[in-house]
Amino acid sequence: MTVPHKSIKAILSVLLCLAVFLSKAQDLQCYPPAWWTGMKDKKLQIMIHGENAGRMADISLNQPGITLEKITRPENSHYIFFDLNIEANATPGSFFIDYVIDGKKKRLRYELKARRKGKGTSYAQGVTARDLIYLIMPDRFSNGDPSNDRIPGMKDQSLNRDTVYNRHGGDLSGVQQHLDYLKDLGVTAIWLNPVLENDMPDRTEHGYAITDHYKVDPRLGGEKAYNNFVEAAHAQGLKVIQDAIYNHVGLYHFTVQDRPMKDWLNEWPSYTNTNYKDQVFFDPHRSEKDYRQMIKGWFTPQMPDLNQDNPFVANFLIQHAIWCVEEFGIDGWRIDTYPYNEPNFMNRCNKALLTEYPSISIFGETWVYSVISQSYFCENALKVSFKSNLPGTTDFQCLWAITDALTKNFSWRDGVNQLYNTLAQDVVYKDPMKNVIFLDNHDKDRFFTVLNEDIEKYKSALSWLFTARGIPQVYYGDEFATTGSTTPTDGHVRLDFPGGWPDDKVNKFKEAGRDERDMTIFSHFRTLANFRKGSSALTTGLMMQYIPVDGLYVYFRYSKDQTVMIAMNTSTTPKKLIFSDYAERTEGFKSYRNITEGSEGPLEDLILPSYQTVVLELKK
Repeated sequence: MTVPHKSIKAILSVLLCLAVFLSKAQDLQCYPPAWWTGMKDKKLQIMIHGENAGRMADISLNQPGITLEKITRPENSHYIFFDLNIEANATPGSFFIDYVIDGKKKRLRYELKARRKGKGTSYAQGVTARDLIYLIMPDRFSNGDPSNDRIPGMKDQSLNRDTVYNRHGGDLSGVQQHLDYLKDLGVTAIWLNPVLENDMPDRTEHGYAITDHYKVDPRLGGEKAYNNFVEAAHAQGLKVIQDAIYNHVGLYHFTVQDRPMKDWLNEWPSYTNTNYKDQVFFDPHRSEKDYRQMIKGWFTPQMPDLNQDNPFVANFLIQHAIWCVEEFGIDGWRIDTYPYNEPNFMNRCNKALLTEYPSISIFGETWVYSVISQSYFCENALKVSFKSNLPGTTDFQCLWAITDALTKNFSWRDGVNQLYNTLAQDVVYKDPMKNVIFLDNHDKDRFFTVLNEDIEKYKSALSWLFTARGIPQVYYGDEFATTGSTTPTDGHVRLDFPGGWPDDKVNKFKEAGRDERDMTIFSHFRTLANFRKGSSALTTGLMMQYIPVDGLYVYFRYSKDQTVMIAMNTSTTPKKLIFSDYAERTEGFKSYRNITEGSEGPLEDLILPSYQTVVLELKK
């Protein structure tokens, strides 16, 4: 059928008017911007933000399976909250919320998607002790797309690789381009420092000052690049862990610049910093003043503290966590500054994630200084009134202990005895295998620097990391002789990966770019990491440790199919390793295979040089 020319013009005119009408209605921003059918929790709270949001009237919704149960108008007229109930018979697709402003009828479009199930991509798999986590700061790893190095309109326009304070241009595409390298290295999971928008004036490279929860930072490539990265990682059999920040946001977050309600943030008469004293959570003698300052004080003046006792704040954060898992298909969740969050809120958030995704892993940053403090914030055996449901923590206690083992002289309490004593207290955890053990990260000195660049000590540290109980995590560059100190600034432990930029003179992604020290460490790292992947003893087995004697520390990892013996000499003199001293675990075995050297030998006494560690698979 031929449509007259004038009719075509008329139709186009109507469509143009409709497009303008809908675009003006969509000036109102919805958070979350979309949701899914088939969620176990049928409730959804949509926060709507915009100049006219609070003036919406005669609000109605006519969509099978979806009911508008409650409308909340906070004191800020730029916001309105809708509480929806999404029943099992709701179908994927767009629907409209009708409303009136100034006598004019308008429509707000909202999308319900089908859940990822059936897409063929596994997600929310979780990480376990079978995995090796590789932590990456995207801005400092590799620049895969120079076109997004600077984004017009964003507050931080820096791009200077000659300073540790500015952005360097690394992005998600750059990480994706090196997935083959990571897989060959023995890595099974990638943890990225936060990828969400940080539209702050400076120091935006780390990602911990979020300004919009529902935008992936465009300098990293945006939402499309993140989806592509996750899909590519999954295709390689690699898992992805997202870094979450519940405690605070960046000063330029839209809910700080335009607060939905007066108690959205933890406000004080004058600026009040947290006291950083985690002991107040379980101290039976605590003062309420100290407790309140710990939990409601701000982390820094640039990071306003969210009031998680406000139910609208809590819903905003919890729904965002679920949205990220479903939208991007991530597998694990690392929670920043865990002790500074309101405990009941964290339990509610953890439960919500685990209800929707029973296999997802969740571990929290617990930068504290005692086993009691650390265990309090996760599932534990402590007799305390509040019980955390967090599955695991970042195990700072093991970090302090392995540091002492390799930097302090042996004594009844110091040196490697500190490592033995720390692990002996695993009785306080429900499952210590869910703790994430590490040597360094984006906030800590490079461990190679901590050990004064002693290669044998560093190899011993890696041997411990890949054989101890828990989930091992390494920081990008740990596979080489990478140095760096947080003095005078943490930027010096966040240097670029050599070879991540086209004009780099050295490329350590390739063997030709590694010097002799690098290759010694790289070979040790890669050998142990890949052996670990197929080792039932190291990934699912039990652990038995022996009391250290004169600096010699011996422990075993064992399953019904395999026994691995680890002997660490932390003394300044050689030590004799007498296998019969450990007959409880060595009896019945006749020989061993040295995993890092590839050599084999009978189970006869060995001389272990100073600060060397052997990893031996025992053979019958």
